[in-house]
Amino acid sequence: MARSAKKLLLINPVGRRSGYMLSRFTLFPPLGLAYVAGATPPDWDVRILDENFEPFQFEEADLVGITAFTANINRAYEIARIYRDKKIKVVLGGIHASMAPEEALKYVDTVVIGEVEGIWGQVLRDFEEDHLSQRYEGPRIDLKAARIRPRRELLHPGYFWESVQTSRGCPFNCDFCSVSRYLGTEYRKRNVDDVLDELESLKGDYLFFTDDNLIGHTRREKQAAEELFAGMIRNRLNKKWVMQTSINAADDEPLLKLAADAGCTLALIGFETIDEPALKGMKKGINLRTGVEGYSKAVAAFHKYHIGVVGAFIIGNDDEPSSYYHRLADFIMRLGIDCLQITILTPLPGTALMERIAAEDRLVYTNFPEDWDRFRMSYVVIRPKGTTAETIYEGNNHVKGRLYSFPTFQRRMLRSLVSLRSAHSFYAVYKYNKGLKRGWQNSHYYQKK
Repeated sequence: MARSAKKLLLINPVGRRSGYMLSRFTLFPPLGLAYVAGATPPDWDVRILDENFEPFQFEEADLVGITAFTANINRAYEIARIYRDKKIKVVLGGIHASMAPEEALKYVDTVVIGEVEGIWGQVLRDFEEDHLSQRYEGPRIDLKAARIRPRRELLHPGYFWESVQTSRGCPFNCDFCSVSRYLGTEYRKRNVDDVLDELESLKGDYLFFTDDNLIGHTRREKQAAEELFAGMIRNRLNKKWVMQTSINAADDEPLLKLAADAGCTLALIGFETIDEPALKGMKKGINLRTGVEGYSKAVAAFHKYHIGVVGAFIIGNDDEPSSYYHRLADFIMRLGIDCLQITILTPLPGTALMERIAAEDRLVYTNFPEDWDRFRMSYVVIRPKGTTAETIYEGNNHVKGRLYSFPTFQRRMLRSLVSLRSAHSFYAVYKYNKGLKRGWQNSHYYQKK
């Protein structure tokens, strides 16, 4: 008699839905779990349980794998407890577990630190032989050689976007970000032909490139982006897509034109702040080289090629008086970005910011892991110098209230329509704005005027 397949249950925990998670347009599938499934041998039966679409209910499994960010780590621990109580082994991966493995091991059986694909086969073999270790450290894989495809058929079909990853790593090492520690300081790119083959297989019309910086900043990285965009045009993929990139991409207009011709409708750019000393503290050198006065020129370059701009700003830095938020609102109105993403400065595990703030004894919440629930970039979790938490919350409401109020919001949308001259780009801008506005109006600090 043939042995029945072992069941691997992969879980995307969500728990309390808030902020951007309240809109389908600003929600993205758990691509990492699809990669874990892709690295799993065929003699395993794999299922992805996604709390974005289905409420958690216990179901039998031989092994459970969970991924989590800091904001939803307590939900991951809660689910892990359910399975461990039933003597079912739980493996936890993702950026939080990688940055805080000792904490995670109090709540799960095994932690995978770093990238899972290069070590997952060993984890499963050890499980089958009943000597699963507590810690595994996944190597940074050669993306050109590995060629592991995510099992997208296991992802819930309700997502608007198809997520695609072409590279890992980031060289910028910003003070508030742990990506460079988690994935390395060099861009590791996939083979362009492999990416194009994957894109050909996707049924959806809308893509989100999950790369921290799709275009990069060196000549070699930009050449890889050129090859990808040219291949998308040559293969007539006819996809509409969103990317994350840095402000320096605006300096290469031929590349922006190529991106637009390949279907780019939106670019998320981290402007972060209009205070140059704060930019220095963030180690945002690429923005300093452009200069705050150069932000508008960068936005205009994207608009020239019908690409909308999602401007990301971080508030809650030291020495931000209430007048700063009025200046910021005025600046953003002049800047002409199409969508506004504001987050509150949050020190996440593994960041230089966390190490500094902890050393200065300036964390407001320290009862971990319970207090990780507040580290979702919408709470003031640092005792700021030169300002107060109330000022930051009020400033957040002021900027968003100004940009989303009638008739300012309608004027902004009309300006985007005129600037972009593209129905597809304007549709993406409008839907993204609605999602961001909804997230703000459902936030704990929202004040209805």
